[in-house]
Order: sequence, then structure tokens, then C-alpha cells
Amino acid sequence: MFKTKCAVKDERAKVRIKERGHWGSKVEFLLAVAGNVVGLGNVWRFPYLCYKNGGGAFLVPYLVFVVFVAIPLFLLETAVGQYSQEGSITCWRKLCPLAEGIGYGGHLILLYSCMCYIIILAWALFYLVFSFSAQLPWASCTNVWNTDDCVDLATQNGTFKLTNQTSSSSATEFWERRVLAISGGIEEVGNIRWEVLLCLIFMWVICYFCVWKGVRSTGKVVYFTATFPYVMLLILLIRGLTLPGALNGVLFYLLPDPSRLTDPQVWMEAGSQIFFSFSIGVGSLIALGSYNTYKNNCYKDCLWLCLLNSCTSMVAGFAVFSVLGFMAHKQGTPIEQVAESGPGLAFIAYPQATAMMPMPQLWSASFFVMIILLGLDTQFVAMEVVMTSITDMFPTILRRTGRRELLLLVFCLTCFFCQLVMITEGGMYVFQLIDYYACNGACILFLCVFESLVLGWIFGAERLYGIIEDMTGVRPNPFFKLCWLCLTPLVSLASFICYLVKYQPLTYNHWYVYPAWVHMLGWLLALSSILLAPGWALVKLGTGPGTLSQDGQMFHDIIDTDNS
Repeated sequence: MFKTKCAVKDERAKVRIKERGHWGSKVEFLLAVAGNVVGLGNVWRFPYLCYKNGGGAFLVPYLVFVVFVAIPLFLLETAVGQYSQEGSITCWRKLCPLAEGIGYGGHLILLYSCMCYIIILAWALFYLVFSFSAQLPWASCTNVWNTDDCVDLATQNGTFKLTNQTSSSSATEFWERRVLAISGGIEEVGNIRWEVLLCLIFMWVICYFCVWKGVRSTGKVVYFTATFPYVMLLILLIRGLTLPGALNGVLFYLLPDPSRLTDPQVWMEAGSQIFFSFSIGVGSLIALGSYNTYKNNCYKDCLWLCLLNSCTSMVAGFAVFSVLGFMAHKQGTPIEQVAESGPGLAFIAYPQATAMMPMPQLWSASFFVMIILLGLDTQFVAMEVVMTSITDMFPTILRRTGRRELLLLVFCLTCFFCQLVMITEGGMYVFQLIDYYACNGACILFLCVFESLVLGWIFGAERLYGIIEDMTGVRPNPFFKLCWLCLTPLVSLASFICYLVKYQPLTYNHWYVYPAWVHMLGWLLALSSILLAPGWALVKLGTGPGTLSQDGQMFHDIIDTDNS
């Protein structure tokens, strides 16, 4: 009788634990990955880097990094997730327990990114609301926040005023004085911007309900969030190309300057763009791939997704620079004076351009809807990756009814309260600090070096070949083996060293210099993720059975076995 009751209890416990699940269809996986990798960096970072670093000549280092780093790591991570059917932390327990720190490091970068990325979405929502005003507030200097040095975009003498050192455009003043109410430095925190706070809460609520049921909800949401931005991008591209001055903008974007190829900075920025744009190194692709069925052809999927990502960046460049060419034409200024990157493009240059168009509200709303949807995908997929990994670490606890939703709520609230300082009057300085140090390409580069070395040499490139062939029925090109063993770790390591050599302290708008203690804090944030990979391996070696020399001999034998 006692054994029967125990058996019944065990059976009930098993029933209460939910299945891990898979994507509802292959399309859901493709859209989720596309939504994750195609983000704000494709629209506001790639076009700027292209014109800044030699125009069409920049495509040479860009394609080198795509071929030798991005595609091999993209395939590697997706295949690892599909093979292990685990999140990007627990998968290492099956592949190489010593490398589990790579997963923790990647997730720490994702945590920092989640706190920064959604702030951008809150700013975009703020602009979207004001896009429905009778007159766009960033198009005039008649508002209470404007100064005497403000340049009204509607006036005829705006070009003359913009050449003045102390003048600023109405779009710049709206951004700095109305949205940010920016203080004099990071030490002056100031008050919380309550309107931005409301936008931030709204975006967190949307992200929560996109992710709360796992891939069942995420897989359905991406049908809209991953496809509609392309509709908006196409509309903005057509509109941009029909504006006067658009051709000059496009030529400025693509006109090659081969002399820039000898500058190491150009190659470093190409590598940095690749790691940002393809979402490699942080575990996102491992987690998304883990919801595939074992026999899914991830080899073909990866090649098409990489092509889609690069093509989107190129098309976005045409959409952006055609509008910047129009703005330069209207102002009578060189394009390099209006070209911006990052928030400067999204919240100053492009709004300023839309204010000069007929029906400015329509084009402003279209642009910010596209920005929100592009960012929303990346944000909630990052949240899904974190939830997947934590749930896989504690499946018997978290795969019960209501547990995942509660964990997600705790995660959202933790991020929300930690990021409140970033929506204060001094919040922009904190935002830049975390974005520049904690989420930068150097951290991801370092993790990618470890990842490729571990999977190529310790787990074994030949074993990976066999796994991919077993899953897809296709044996990968031998080029990938060469990349996993040599080219990818070497290129990543060289880029990491180049970043350290070319490092420049963070500034805001080239005029505010951060105090020394801020740079020290920034490097601590960067090291918090970088040191997790080697630190975890050293702790495991030091606390494991046997001596270090015996462990070293064991791994030497493993490598010899895989390479034989």
C-alpha cells in the first residue's frame, strides 16, 4: 500500500512538470532568429560605419568577418543548441563542463543589454506619441524648452545659424532638453523623467506578455514583429529614394575609398559590427536552436539567415542615407555634417529630416514604429534566452504551472528597478557607460575566442561535423572545420587585441569627459563577463578530483583522440 501511494505521488509530480517544447513550425524558428539578429544595429549603425570607413570599401573587411567569423559561429551555435536540446548554460554540461563559464558570461552581457535596449524602445515610444501632434515639437523653436540659440527648421536662415558654434537645431534641443533633460554630468543624477518612465513600463508589459508562455507565445508574436519592420523599411526606402538630394546621399554612402583599408580601425569596427549584428557569442542562437527538432536542417537555415542579415543592413543604408541626402540638400550643408550613428540618427537626424517632408507626422510615425518593432524582437528574444537557460538549470522547479511566469516577472522587475537611474536627468551618461563597456564588442570577442577553441579543439571539430551531418543529412563544407580550428579564434583574438590597443576613453558628444572613477567602473563591468569563462574553468580544475597536471594530461588525450 505504501509503495502504491509513493508511486502515485511520483506519477503526479511527473505530470505537473511541463514538457520543454519545440517551435510550432520551422517558420517560427526562422522568424525568431531573424527578429533577433536583425535589429537597431542594422539601421543606425551599419550605414554610418559604412560611410565613415570608406563607403563601398568597408564591405571588404565586413565580408571577411562575415565569412571567417560570423557564418561559422552562427552555424556552430545553432547546431550546438539543436544537438543538446538545452539552453546556453546547461548545454556546456553536455559538451564541456569546464566551459560553462562561457554561458554565464554571455548571459551577463544579455542582462546588461536587456536593461539598455528597452530604454531605447521607451525613447522611441515617446517620439511615436508626439508624432501625432498637429505640429511636430522638434520642428520648431517656439516651445518652452527651447533656448535663444535654437534654429527653427522652418526658417530660411537656418543654414547660416547652424554654422554658429553655440547654435543647436530644434531636433537636438527636443532630444536633449525635452526627452532627456540632460544634466551637466554623471554626478548630477537629477529627477526621474516620469513620461519616459511611463513609456518604459508600457514596453516592459509588452515584452512580458510576448515571452510569458515561452516559445508558444514567442513563436506566434514573431509572425508580426519580425515581418512588419520590413514593410515599414520598404515604405521608407521608396519614400527616401524619391526625395531631392537622395542620390547624393546614396553615393556618399557607397562611394569607395580604398585607402581606408590600411587603417586597423576600419577592420576593428567591421568586426565589432559583425558580433553585434549576428548575435553570436552570447548564447542566443544556442537557446533558439534548442527548440528545433533534432532533424531540422540548421545548416541551410544558417546560411539563409546570415544572407538576410547582411542584405537588410545594406538596404537600410539606402533608406537612411537617401533621407540624410535630402536633409543636406534642404539645408545646403555637406552630408557628413548631418550623418549620425546610434541614438543621434534615430532621435535627432531622422526626426529632423521628417520635419522637412510633406506630411511629416506620417513619416515620423512610420519610422518610429519600425524602430520599436526592430528593437522589440531583439529585446524579448533576449528575455526568452535568459528564461530558457534558467529553466533548463532547474527544470523540476520551474517547469511547473505558473513558475515560469513568476520567474519572468521577477526578472522584469529586477531589470526595471536597476535601470531607473538611466531615465533620470543624468541617465544618459549611465546608459552610455553600460553600453560602451558592458555590452561592447570586446566582451563578446573574448567569449567567442573561448567558444571556438573549446568546441573546435576540446569537443572536436570532427565530432561537430558528424553531429551536423547526422542532424541535417548534409556534411558541412571543409572550410568550416578550418574556421572552427584556426581562422575564427585567430581573427577574434586579433580583433580583441586590436580593440585593447586602440581603446579610447568614453566621452559624451565629444565634449563631456567622464571622471576617472567612471572608467574604472566601466572596466569592472566589462571584466565581470570576460573573466567568467577562464575563471569558471580554473575553479573547476582547482576543485575537481586529481591534480592540475593530471587534468591537463586528460585534455591532451581528448584532443589527440578527436584529431586522430
